[in-house]
Amino acid sequence: MTSTRERQRAAARARLEKEMAERAARARKRRQTQAIVGASLALLLVVAGTVWLATSLGGDDDSAGTNTAAADQVQCAYVEIPSDQRIKEIKDVGLPANQQSNTGIQTMTIDTNLGPITAKIDRSLVPCTAGSFTHLAEKNFFDNSKCHRLVTEGIKVLQCGDPSATGKGWRETDGTGGPSYRMAEENLPTDKRPPYPAGVIAMAKSQDPGSTGSQFFIVYGDSPLDPSYTVLGTITGGMDIVNDVAKAGDDGAFAQQAGGGHPKKEIVIKKLTMSAPQG
Repeated sequence: MTSTRERQRAAARARLEKEMAERAARARKRRQTQAIVGASLALLLVVAGTVWLATSLGGDDDSAGTNTAAADQVQCAYVEIPSDQRIKEIKDVGLPANQQSNTGIQTMTIDTNLGPITAKIDRSLVPCTAGSFTHLAEKNFFDNSKCHRLVTEGIKVLQCGDPSATGKGWRETDGTGGPSYRMAEENLPTDKRPPYPAGVIAMAKSQDPGSTGSQFFIVYGDSPLDPSYTVLGTITGGMDIVNDVAKAGDDGAFAQQAGGGHPKKEIVIKKLTMSAPQG
């Protein structure tokens, strides 16, 4: 009998010890799981914080880059001429991009039947006009067009840029050709005397503001024009060609209007190109 009780007690103790061991094992497993979860959460927080910091810093850099890019661009307003107001001499080659760079120097090369004429264009001074010329050159707008007007008295200029070669006077007005848009004037020489010295290349326009198109004039003698015409750039080569055309004189066709006439020595723009901005 005693032996039976002892066996029962021993069995009970064994069951209790087993249950306690199992409880201890489960507790250890719980603690391990909690430790792993805690460590994972801590790691996740560290990673998230690192990503946030990197993103914030990167965002500042991107913003600075965007601001830098924006600082190198200007918004230009190229105003399209309504279709019902376009004369037959208008040549439609679309509009330039509104965003234009205001940095770098471009070289304009006017390849004529008499030889090349080159000019330096500073985009910081005329970003919108330079952008327009670049657009027009890419569209072959000026190719095979005559320099249609020469003035040898008062103002001394050779005027070009009308693809129809029907220019009738000094200003770009009705009866003269150009693109299907107009733009505002830039880089006006209001503080220069003379405002248009020899060697300057500038833009023709009407008496109204914001009427600059494609026509331009090369000044071969200091001209006392009102400083209301965009100074596009300066001639760097080929002034001898312009001077030779001037020496040959004009036919007086515009004498009763704004002076001058067609050059007696014909000069034709075979191709006009604009280099990529440098610097």
